[in-house]
Amino acid sequence: MPPRLKDKYDSEVLGAMREQYQYPNVMMVPKLTKVVVNIGMGEALQDANALDRAADDVAAITGQKPVINRAKRSIANFRLREGNPIGVSTTLRGQKMYEFLDRLIAAALPRIRDFQGLNPNAFDGRGNYSLGLREQLIFPEIDYDKVDKVRGMQVTIVTTAKTDEEGRRLLELMGMPFRKN
Repeated sequence: MPPRLKDKYDSEVLGAMREQYQYPNVMMVPKLTKVVVNIGMGEALQDANALDRAADDVAAITGQKPVINRAKRSIANFRLREGNPIGVSTTLRGQKMYEFLDRLIAAALPRIRDFQGLNPNAFDGRGNYSLGLREQLIFPEIDYDKVDKVRGMQVTIVTTAKTDEEGRRLLELMGMPFRKN
């Protein structure tokens, strides 16, 4: 059975986008490509186990084992050497991507304290959206008692949209709760 969000895209979003932007071909309608979940950790230089705990959190949230990111170059001011582990990330595509986005929109974002909506201007100019989350505790998969430290994470939603306006409209139709200006 396909994920709820994929069904919604096929049944509602595709037609609405094609009608609004007058795409001559169905293949021109923007779609979601991937979702990248990333935790950057400066404290991994002092505490080697922090990286493992963050990797466990990302694995629980996304349902996929994350990759350990390493420093590309040395920075003396940060006591950082090339090759040091400094974060974890995972890339979701296909069914896992739609399931993660569904949980993010329906379960995690409403659990944020004083949530007013997402910033509608956090697009990169090519229709991709990035949002920063201050704590991993908003996800129902994380057990509050087992968390050693509250960590923030970056979620990037990559689309095939050519402009920010098309990307914003696609995510609005998918149910992303953007703030009204």
